[in-house]
Amino acid sequence: MRKQWLTLAVVAVSASGVLAFARAQDTAAPPAEVTADAGGTQPIQFPHDIHAGQYQMDCQYCHFSAERSVDAGIPPVQACMGCHLMIAGTANPGEIEKLRGYNQRQEQIPWVRIYKVADHVHFPHMRHVNAGIACQSCHGQVQEMGVITERAPEWGAENMGWCVSCHVQEGASRDCTVCHY
Repeated sequence: MRKQWLTLAVVAVSASGVLAFARAQDTAAPPAEVTADAGGTQPIQFPHDIHAGQYQMDCQYCHFSAERSVDAGIPPVQACMGCHLMIAGTANPGEIEKLRGYNQRQEQIPWVRIYKVADHVHFPHMRHVNAGIACQSCHGQVQEMGVITERAPEWGAENMGWCVSCHVQEGASRDCTVCHY
């Protein structure tokens, strides 16, 4: 049996005016991903500041497996279309047309990977999310960023000290085998 992937979003506005998102699942194929170094151009210029900032969408709505997997998950085109069937996206009509094109062709969006630790390092998202570490701790103030095209400076390959400092501050294990296994 294949894993189920997020395919539909239902949008509702609460009495306080806050957007709420519910999700349904289907047995669609997992999303495609192009692995590249930082600085790559995304196939769709996804504005994090609008989605995570203005509309206050939780990171895990799109990065749906962060609390239960090593990887955070890359959103499938159906997750985007779940909202954009109902929300026109008039601020970026050309980008929405690209999105609709992927959906009509039943192609997953080939997102360019921005954040990747070195091959000899393991970063299990689930451990960090379940420990209450905010996504912004590592990824920066994503809700204030437009299209993310490069990693935060602390993500340099030589910057293990940044991670160790966080483990010291949070009281997490500093045993080498926690990250290097």
